[in-house]
Amino acid sequence: MKIPLKIETERLEDYLVADTVIDHDHPLIRETADGLSPTGGTEVDVIRSMFHFVRDEIAHTVDAADPRITLMASEVLSERVGLCYAKAHLLAALLRSQGIPAGFCYQRIGVLHGLNGVYLAGLDRWIRLDPRGNKNGADAHFPFLQQNSPEDERLAWTLDPAKGEIDFPTVYSTPSSAVIETLSMATPGPAWYEGILPHSP
Repeated sequence: MKIPLKIETERLEDYLVADTVIDHDHPLIRETADGLSPTGGTEVDVIRSMFHFVRDEIAHTVDAADPRITLMASEVLSERVGLCYAKAHLLAALLRSQGIPAGFCYQRIGVLHGLNGVYLAGLDRWIRLDPRGNKNGADAHFPFLQQNSPEDERLAWTLDPAKGEIDFPTVYSTPSSAVIETLSMATPGPAWYEGILPHSP
């Protein structure tokens, strides 16, 4: 069920900032984003292209049983792997590099799950996109978007409130500090993420 989204700040420019983690000023991010932007494509075409790239071409750490830890967007792109949070960092950086405001959303599904909030200027609407990757039961797709009609949000998981699963409604302009701290302090190795992932943004 789709929830009403809240934005952390009314300033769209806050959702375009480059920083240490969302380093969209990095040459690799810029080059990749330019290559993913269809010539003559609409805003929606650009967003769809970048979403599919991150969802399908960047492996999810758990799916790939990969021992590496990635955090910064450029690192995720270079290594081609990351947890849901890291993949959301990359999608935000790619979009921001093209002037498309993008932020961070979270759900609690056992542990904290990270995804993106993206602003569509043409429709004056925020949508959520989940670039986690469609393996191990996940099934996220780009929503069907139409003027003057609600979008068909298609995220990776259907939440079960009876299990304590929660949608956090805020679109944050910066990644969760709990996520950054966890990934920054983790030690690479097999299943390094087990037992250490946060439960709240």
